[in-house]
Amino acid sequence: MTSQTLYGRKRMRLSILASLLCIASTASAGEGHVVTIHTRPNVSVSYYFLQSPDATATVVLLPGGEGDIALDNGAPTSKNFLVRSRDYFAAHALNVAVLDRPSDRTEMGYVYRVSNEHIEDMRKIVVHLKKVTRLPVWLVGTSRGTISAAAAAIAFGSDELAGIVLTSSVTDRKKTGAVPSQSLRKIRIPVLVLHHTYDACKICSPGDASDIIHGLTNAPVKKLILVQGGGNPTDDPCGPLHWHGYVGMEKEAVNIIAGWIAHPVP
Repeated sequence: MTSQTLYGRKRMRLSILASLLCIASTASAGEGHVVTIHTRPNVSVSYYFLQSPDATATVVLLPGGEGDIALDNGAPTSKNFLVRSRDYFAAHALNVAVLDRPSDRTEMGYVYRVSNEHIEDMRKIVVHLKKVTRLPVWLVGTSRGTISAAAAAIAFGSDELAGIVLTSSVTDRKKTGAVPSQSLRKIRIPVLVLHHTYDACKICSPGDASDIIHGLTNAPVKKLILVQGGGNPTDDPCGPLHWHGYVGMEKEAVNIIAGWIAHPVP
């Protein structure tokens, strides 16, 4: 496929986005572009979109922390595991939407991630992506992003999402929205729980990841996978470049996730 054909397809996609939802899109350097949609009165949410011509599904990546993907010159620069691994997802014939925080927030704390406002934003993004791509949508969250993914799966029901993936889940029940404390029995879509065995983040204990599986009593398919790969962790144990962020095994982690999305099995 020529570069002209790829460029033409991207231009056509931008046109479709604008006509469907009055979207403001800004092209970035070659690999993807930023899409901004209005989700609530006077509030907009942006995401960085990588489109695969052979995509079979779309993944919405929900980073942890404050939710800022650090857009710079039209591309995310955050070191978050999901943000820095976006190209690995795209290599698996997946459309990739890296979700940024909404325009009315400077942070996305624990309480906010289970709020009606956040749920509404994510619903608008999912509905929009399904309309644009005509493909099933999966939410993939990491760390605090798992609170968002679980809350959305509970609120949406089984029609809007194809499934969710929870990586390095928040398991400490003292934290508002901790995944095991949510009404997981209401989730009726496939769920993959991925955790690094050596994750040393105190609020994301790999030993408690099984509590999530036990709570998913009505999920049609559920799977817990513990990994041990990677190397050279640095900085904060809850940071993106430690075991918590699958440092040194980003590609392998994404291979597991993408493979399971293609064929969800217990």
